[in-house]
Amino acid sequence: MIDESKPVYLRLREIIAAAILDGEYRDGDLLPSVRAFAAQQGANPLTVAKAYQSFQDDGLVIVKRGVGMFVADGAVRKLREAERNRFFETVWPPVAAQIQRLGISVEDLDLQKV
Repeated sequence: MIDESKPVYLRLREIIAAAILDGEYRDGDLLPSVRAFAAQQGANPLTVAKAYQSFQDDGLVIVKRGVGMFVADGAVRKLREAERNRFFETVWPPVAAQIQRLGISVEDLDLQKV
């Protein structure tokens, strides 16, 4: 789920990260060009470039001049680990507190319906 209160480049980064984690892009795959992704998302190309740059800074993508931007080897694993850590540090604590407050049991959580 995309948080609308975040800056646009972070929301774009979340869209790309979700696509990588969902298997739309695997290690070594070519990502859409900045212009193509900007057009698809209705965003400014400079904002998309900033989102892509953040992936490059994190070592999740590599640039091949004149060819494009590619998902780096090991990026899926590294991104999944980072997202899991973020989930357990920021998302899970309030969810766990709400579960406890409402008296929800493990049996109440039918994860097959999710």
